[in-house]
Amino acid sequence: MSTTVDWSELPPELIESIGKKLKVHKDYVRFRAVCSNWRRSNPKSPKHLPSQLPWLMLPQSSNHNRQSHLRSFFSLSDDKFHRLSLPEASNIRRRCGSSHGWLVILEESPSVFLINPLTRVKHHLPPLSSFPNVVNFDFYDVGREYTLRSSDGDVYNCNLKEMRDSFIKKVVFSSSPSDEGSDYFALAILNQTGDLAYCKKGDTLWRFIDNAQSYCEDVVYHKGCFYAVSKYGTIAVCDVSGPLPDVSFISTPPQVGGDMQYLVSLGEELLLVTRYLELGFDVDQRQLDIFYKTTEFRVCKLVLDGPLWEIVSKLDEWALFVGENSSMAFRASDFQGCKGNRIYFTDDYSEWNYDGANGDHDLGVYDLQDGSVVALPCYTRKFYNGRRWPPPIWITPTAICLAFDDSDACIEEL
Repeated sequence: MSTTVDWSELPPELIESIGKKLKVHKDYVRFRAVCSNWRRSNPKSPKHLPSQLPWLMLPQSSNHNRQSHLRSFFSLSDDKFHRLSLPEASNIRRRCGSSHGWLVILEESPSVFLINPLTRVKHHLPPLSSFPNVVNFDFYDVGREYTLRSSDGDVYNCNLKEMRDSFIKKVVFSSSPSDEGSDYFALAILNQTGDLAYCKKGDTLWRFIDNAQSYCEDVVYHKGCFYAVSKYGTIAVCDVSGPLPDVSFISTPPQVGGDMQYLVSLGEELLLVTRYLELGFDVDQRQLDIFYKTTEFRVCKLVLDGPLWEIVSKLDEWALFVGENSSMAFRASDFQGCKGNRIYFTDDYSEWNYDGANGDHDLGVYDLQDGSVVALPCYTRKFYNGRRWPPPIWITPTAICLAFDDSDACIEEL
């Protein structure tokens, strides 16, 4: 005699307990998808799941309309493309960073907002017009909408497109904006002046961090503070949790050589990743393309007893992800499709306008052992011949269980 069990009627506390034992996002998604009772018993945005390996957000393919709302993402873990409806990241807007699974978006208006590509949840940051060096904004003064003051006191004008494209270099967060019960800080690196500006969740304006103007190569949140690095590897430690920013400095011996610097938080250690570029030329169909290509990375760790940067010859099982995103480190053995002792990098320096240009994006995987660079499996010349706006960017997928709720966006696997 057989007994039929109605699994949908399991006690909610038992279902919740089982859900907390799942550590892989896809398993958790499928678990919640069983029935409505299982979904009700487990939160949409679980806090127990570990960070997932980043996805690579790709530019629109050439056969897509410039205004297309569909964007493709490549997952290293399962070697698959995922296509999302994301009109907020259309070509008329510009990204200026990804952090904790959120994209920061600028448009031809003062608006600055962040969006989770998987949930389509959107939050607003203080507008561009609220930065301390913006003297005035007049939407009706066409072509001269913004009035700014330089660090020397000179006053000049910028139009909407110029502010969208060149005012902010990158924005990083102290923690995930997904946690509605917690505050977070956003820190922006300004392109032309090298200033650092910050705001707290709910603020209506940006504030400058005094004395940290030249520490504009990269910023990472580490041990409760923002750490900012200069071109020469010196560090400004910015604590913005109080009424006024508290800034201290770590003066290491100057790092000579290299073209770009990144900071990566790896547990208790702070890594400095230096990127080396070389100029290249390519003649194709009677057209000369001038481009830069990454030739080498060097990694150091901060030793406070000195202080100094100590060379790291190998990362063992760790993989680093650098680019326009907030720099990240992952233990490769925890994920399929990821190799240790590698640096996964994207193009975050190309000097070309947002209407398109020739040449290829500079992205790939650098092997720290032998110094080789290989193409990412999803981004070979065969499929992406020529630069397209916007360049690829790493973004950490979060809360993908929302894809199974009737009111939420759908993820399409390709």
